[in-house]
Amino acid sequence: MKALLFGFSLLFISTQFCSAQTAKTPAKAEQEIIDLSKTKWLWMADKNVDSLNALFDEKAVFVHMGGSWGKAPELNVIKTGGIHYKKADVHSVSVNIIDNTAILLNNITLLAVVGGNEVTNPFIVTEVYVKESGKWKLGSLSFTKQLSPNDAQH
Repeated sequence: MKALLFGFSLLFISTQFCSAQTAKTPAKAEQEIIDLSKTKWLWMADKNVDSLNALFDEKAVFVHMGGSWGKAPELNVIKTGGIHYKKADVHSVSVNIIDNTAILLNNITLLAVVGGNEVTNPFIVTEVYVKESGKWKLGSLSFTKQLSPNDAQH
């Protein structure tokens, strides 16, 4: 009887341990996406188009205040300095993972050079990543400008 009770206790404890490990898996994936996003901002600031080329999916789309385009135009804009993403100050970040898709929301202040003019804008940035063959690829990057209190009065 003691052996049977011990066996059930051991089974219960191991089941709880396995459940706890499974529950931690999304947090690990979320942190992986957060780290990848931070690295992406650095690559964009450094105009590291080789690393960005590997990260951006071939079908990726990019939505800016001035338009939207695909992977090749985005890489060209970064390479030529059409938009120089100098520094992204990330104020908050959240990640939602649905199967093999991760949706990251950043609340940032972006310091950039656009058309030769240095500008600072508050954005909510949506990044969509898709996991293919064990690697995360960026499928979409979209900037939504936040209104300041002064903008809302006009």
